[in-house]
Amino acid sequence: MQTDDACRIYLALRKIYLKEDTNLCFLEFENPFQILIMTILSAQTTDKNVNSVKNALFSKYPDCKSLASADILEVEEIIKSTGFYHAKAKHIISASQMLSENYGCFVPKTIDELVKLPGVGRKTANIVLNHAYGINEGIAVDTHVKRLSVRLGFTKNNDPDKIETDLKSLFKESVWGEINFLLISHGRLVCKAKNPSCAVCKIKKMCRYYQNESKLKKNNT
Repeated sequence: MQTDDACRIYLALRKIYLKEDTNLCFLEFENPFQILIMTILSAQTTDKNVNSVKNALFSKYPDCKSLASADILEVEEIIKSTGFYHAKAKHIISASQMLSENYGCFVPKTIDELVKLPGVGRKTANIVLNHAYGINEGIAVDTHVKRLSVRLGFTKNNDPDKIETDLKSLFKESVWGEINFLLISHGRLVCKAKNPSCAVCKIKKMCRYYQNESKLKKNNT
């Protein structure tokens, strides 16, 4: 896809989903430590589920040091509704211990440092950097971003790292955070995994998936 075509799609989505006071993060965090822990917990679950355990988790463990010394069974009980709670509890406690021991409880500001923490991959690191510090070092590729990037024609790849590279080549760095938000928003509301709502989609005329589906239907009639 050409950069101009990608830009037109971006501007159309921006007009639909971005208002002056729009919060670009779906997680309800208050500081870098919270967004780090909540993003680790968000794996294989919804942001709503993670937000629902926020108060219970951080009222008991408000900072890095308290979570680093937490009883894992107590943590598991608090985060149980987020799924995979055994692994997640281990990750967030271990990440807190590493932050305490190696960084003085300061959440790092680079991807290379963040991905050394347990439970943190490129997607999590990109989310933390963007929302905690306003740093656009990359684009977080989750299931929605992956699906829409393929459907819209931004990429022909299925590997998240390659998709991220393709997206970064299409959009200027200053909007990388917005791209993640816009694709997730459209994916949740319109371009769903099963039965995408193409009939009501406002960008369907620019969408490669819609164009291909329309051709198939025409050829079969």
